[in-house]
Amino acid sequence: MAIQLYNTLTRRKEPLETIVPGVVGMYVCGVTVYDRAHIGHAMSALVFDIIRRYLEFRGHAVRHIVNFTDVDDKIITRAHQLGRDPIELASAYVAEFHEDLAALQVQPATAYPRVTETIPQILAFIAGLIDRGYAYAADGDVYFRVAADDDYGRLSGRSIADMLAGVRIDADARKESPADFALWKAVKPGEPAWPSPWGPGRPGWHIECSAMSLAALGEQIDIHGGGSDLIFPHHENEIAQSESLTGKRFARYWVHNGMLQIRTRGDDGTYRIEKMSKSLGNVVTIREFLAEYPADVLRLVVLSSTYRSPLAYGPEIVADQARKLERLRSALAPATGAATDGDVVARLAAATQAAEAGFIAAMDDDFNTAGALAAIFELVRAVNTARDAGTAAAPLLQAQHELRRLCGVLGLTLSDQRRDAPEATPFIELLITLRGELRGARQYALADSVRDRLAALGVVLEDTPQGPRWRRR
Repeated sequence: MAIQLYNTLTRRKEPLETIVPGVVGMYVCGVTVYDRAHIGHAMSALVFDIIRRYLEFRGHAVRHIVNFTDVDDKIITRAHQLGRDPIELASAYVAEFHEDLAALQVQPATAYPRVTETIPQILAFIAGLIDRGYAYAADGDVYFRVAADDDYGRLSGRSIADMLAGVRIDADARKESPADFALWKAVKPGEPAWPSPWGPGRPGWHIECSAMSLAALGEQIDIHGGGSDLIFPHHENEIAQSESLTGKRFARYWVHNGMLQIRTRGDDGTYRIEKMSKSLGNVVTIREFLAEYPADVLRLVVLSSTYRSPLAYGPEIVADQARKLERLRSALAPATGAATDGDVVARLAAATQAAEAGFIAAMDDDFNTAGALAAIFELVRAVNTARDAGTAAAPLLQAQHELRRLCGVLGLTLSDQRRDAPEATPFIELLITLRGELRGARQYALADSVRDRLAALGVVLEDTPQGPRWRRR
């Protein structure tokens, strides 16, 4: 069965059929780098990392392009506030975001084009639109002529009349229509600028992605992704520009992730949902999150929800996913028994074999990560049941290998992800052995002291019929 994915353009699930069999060209709109990246940016990066990982798991080669908007009104404003050069400031935030992505275990994209590195292609693109009658120059600016695009609005489902009636568009006498949008902006004092046939200036927001996608992936791509907030006007305008220039269908599939919503509990005990914003003081940067939790926890927050739906985020939600991560890790504990056959071993083998089928069935259905996690947790239950029943190492290791493999497809490492973890583990196990010897010598007070010290360091010790187990809190 082919992978089915929801296409925002057609508003239905469709089988994945790529332009080149076995190869997926995927362009994803990246961040505008004017400040440190937050968990909303992480959500989109994780969603498309997971999609890419699964496509590769199913045998596709993926060319994954993610852009950086490194010249923009917000960047210029922020740079002026800080007394820094806009391009230098953007470069610093690009470097930080790459570090954040690595810490989140996001695979590097095939390429990360930047606006400032794509100016020649942008200029050629705009010139082509003017030559074809889809754009016009006006006092150093260049605008796209929306009325020339007969099917403008089909991605968002909005007509030009609806846009003009329902959206506030600043009047500009130089425009043929208030709906026309800027492809090139004439230079203003204190702004970075590049020479052009229409005078010095910089690109408009929408043209950059069309030009970068064309340069990296050609005239047609398989998947165009981004947040649902980009459907209009950004992605609508990308379609208009790209298809007006090439006369070809731009992207086969439009895939959009839902937006992050902060879930907070009021003094009266009720919950409210609000947008993450600096004005509300609820922005959580990626670095702030990772200072408290492993990257796997944030990935589980994303995986536990349908990617197209709004993603609720709050302390209780994070704590719940942290517990789920510990449950996943619990299945990696070593065997303590010697049984190599019997009903329990047979059931474990059956669960191991069924896990992949359930996983693939869920992920093939529009990347249903919640369903894929359900299949993984069924395997976790089977592994823990088998271990508790005395299953030997060999059958248990086979199931654990499958667990790690499927979790890896989703980008879950199941490691402690703390810098001191590899070095600390031998010492933790030595203390646990010492505690066992103290208990054997009936020195219970000292044994309890060791356990309490471990707990203070965040190590939870559990006594089971098969021996002690430990995990980090």
